[in-house]
Amino acid sequence: MMRILAYLGVAGVVLVAGVALGVAFLLWSFSQDLPPHDQLAHYEPPVMTRAHAGDGSLIAEFARERRLYVPITAIPKDLINAFLSAEDKNFFDHEGVDIFGVLRATVSNVANYVNNRRLEGASTITQQVAKNFLLTNEVSFERKIKEALLARRIETAYSKERILELYLNEIYLGLGSYGVAAAALNYFGKSLDELTLGEMAYLAALPKAPNNYHPFRQRERAVARRNWVLSRMTENEWITPFEASVARAEPFNITPRPSGAQIVETQFFVEEVRRRAISMYDEEKIYDGGLSVRTTLDTNLQAIIRSALRETLVAYDQRHGWRGAFASMDAATDWTADWPKALVGMDTARDLAPWRLAVVLDVTAEGAEIGLRPDVDEAGRMVDPGETGYIPLSEVTWARASTNNRKTGPEITDATQVLNRGDVIWVTPTVAEDGSSGQAQFALRQIPEVNGAVVAIDPHTGRVLALVGGFSYQLSEFNRATQAVRQPGSSFKPFVYAAALDNGYTPSSLVLDAPFVIEQGPGLALWKPENYSRTFYGPSTLRLGLEKSRNVMTVRLAQAVGMEKVSEYARRFGIMDDMMPVLSMSLGAGETTLLKLTNAYGMLVNGGKKIEPVLIDRIQDRYGRTIYRHDVRECLGCAANEWAGQASPSISDTRERVIDPRTAYQVVSMLRGVVQRGTGRTIASIGKPLAGKTGTTNREQDAWFVGFSPDLALGVFVGFDEPKPMGRGETGGGLAAPVFRDVMREALADKPAIPFRIPPGVTLVRVNGKSGLIARPGSDGAILEAFKAGTEPRAPSQVLRGTTTDTFASGNNTPPPPVPTLGTGTGGLY
Repeated sequence: MMRILAYLGVAGVVLVAGVALGVAFLLWSFSQDLPPHDQLAHYEPPVMTRAHAGDGSLIAEFARERRLYVPITAIPKDLINAFLSAEDKNFFDHEGVDIFGVLRATVSNVANYVNNRRLEGASTITQQVAKNFLLTNEVSFERKIKEALLARRIETAYSKERILELYLNEIYLGLGSYGVAAAALNYFGKSLDELTLGEMAYLAALPKAPNNYHPFRQRERAVARRNWVLSRMTENEWITPFEASVARAEPFNITPRPSGAQIVETQFFVEEVRRRAISMYDEEKIYDGGLSVRTTLDTNLQAIIRSALRETLVAYDQRHGWRGAFASMDAATDWTADWPKALVGMDTARDLAPWRLAVVLDVTAEGAEIGLRPDVDEAGRMVDPGETGYIPLSEVTWARASTNNRKTGPEITDATQVLNRGDVIWVTPTVAEDGSSGQAQFALRQIPEVNGAVVAIDPHTGRVLALVGGFSYQLSEFNRATQAVRQPGSSFKPFVYAAALDNGYTPSSLVLDAPFVIEQGPGLALWKPENYSRTFYGPSTLRLGLEKSRNVMTVRLAQAVGMEKVSEYARRFGIMDDMMPVLSMSLGAGETTLLKLTNAYGMLVNGGKKIEPVLIDRIQDRYGRTIYRHDVRECLGCAANEWAGQASPSISDTRERVIDPRTAYQVVSMLRGVVQRGTGRTIASIGKPLAGKTGTTNREQDAWFVGFSPDLALGVFVGFDEPKPMGRGETGGGLAAPVFRDVMREALADKPAIPFRIPPGVTLVRVNGKSGLIARPGSDGAILEAFKAGTEPRAPSQVLRGTTTDTFASGNNTPPPPVPTLGTGTGGLY
């Protein structure tokens, strides 16, 4: 018996040894194929790039994986405990593999297998780090063995805090969120230190299966899982029962953040920033690099110009009539009970607020009852059953029928002339005329066919402070400020006059405004430029020609100066790189973008210094190191530990000179006259120093106004995307200038009335505004004209009469060569 027992004992030892050797060999073979775990020390996860406005507010996020990496020291203790309770309560006690957890899961899984329930896992947080960073999601015995082996190696190489930091920043938590910091923002719109205990518990409930606890599709399960995490935290004595009960009572409010642009008004600006950033680096760096992009955006000014442009486009659209309903409910079906669902199912732009989609439920002569499109949650489910409202007759009287962009229908005296039951329309809230607080009232709207853009630039640096490229980004991503290449019309004229002023002319030089005809070549008709008024005014000063936007005298002036020079000025100011040197170009027949033209005007008001439009001030990498800076000037004395009476540091002005600053001021002064007496008079009501120029192309296809205050350049463009006439009278002065006026009124409301800066070498002389001659004391129509020192006109008795030549005073009383009379010219018939 003893011998048998001895044999059995030996056999058992041999068997155990064999098994041990087999296991050891198996583990050794698996360990030979393990990925190196030392890459965790150099881990750089894909992190979203964030763009900020000039005031620091977040305006956009660019990412494939929405992740923010935060150190373990920045993660609240309660949040860490919530994840440990849900995932690995013994994390700080085991060495990578929780043996007791494995045994407990094995026992539980026997029962789970018999009852056909989901099997439990026993992976520790360290094992999850090994799987997420170094292995695949393959479900196999081999992967589990490798996972355990790697976990042991990771535990010996890294601290528990480092492992936990990697886990909490890598784990996927649903809604495109990777890591706890991104999840806190995406679910609750909060930073980690702002989360409540209930919100922390919900995030900790998500790692196993985020879709199983989706906050909208699986709301009840999500709340139950959150409460389970709170119970586990209580069992582990990390929170008190009272704290858990308070957290369970918290409302379960999820407010998902949109991806991309975070502020609706900034969408065009954000997209342009994204394009420029990708051109500077590459797509992978932008979407995965975790960059911090500080932009030039002024969010307040952005909102102002977006509102002003929209109001103008809507007002134009209403002047030209009603094109019909957005859609119509099928009259053959009974939609009255399901109209909220039908409205939700319609694909519409989401950036038109406060506009809302509505259906006409009933219409009478006095107005229409409407049903409003319900709000929906992230899952597309209706939040409310659908409100109703009322459109009074007074809010539809503008909607006369339109044909070819002209009102052709009769005056509206009955709402049934415009609306029918079942019409799907756009509406916007309005105040009831009688001030009643009954049924909410709305005004009828339609999405304008005409479009436009506005750009605001700091003229001293080229920083683009605001940019709106159209009525709605979601309706059309085409950016009319940067991508639309259009004819600037008369808004190009200041650069023709700048070329003349740099080549012997003064603002008081006379140019003949009379019929002008030129041959265009064999087989082509004669070219006969006309003024907008179709009238000719005879000899006129340069100032008057620019203020009144005289076409014919501008062509005559360009012919005398030489179109090669004018073309050179267009290139010098960055308006057009290679403008054809033909006379029609002097009237703005070339093509450019609103951004380029506004930037060129900025160079006029800044004294003739070259600037480039920039949207990005600075870019930092994920570690905070500056990798790009727009202003590359050095300031050696700017970094001082303390002030010890030293002089303020000075930074050199490295901007290239584009034109003579005296010439630049003369053009600014003449453009000031455009606002005071010329085609931009609608802007004078603001009562602050402003200057600018209207622009209207043939058949009113494009309307422009570009101008500036001493410290802000602003450009406005309005036109159809497919160029076509906007209607007689829809000019730059009547359509674009009001946008400029409204923006400047609000943007400069709390700023002092700073005068335009006069450079050295400019003399102001009181002259007659029409003749350009020195004004007599007490004479009407006198203005202060800007002359370059030495070119001022003499007393009226000394001016040659009967010619269009100015005689100038000089230091030695010898007049400079006279400017030729522009009554004749090569190819001109007059």
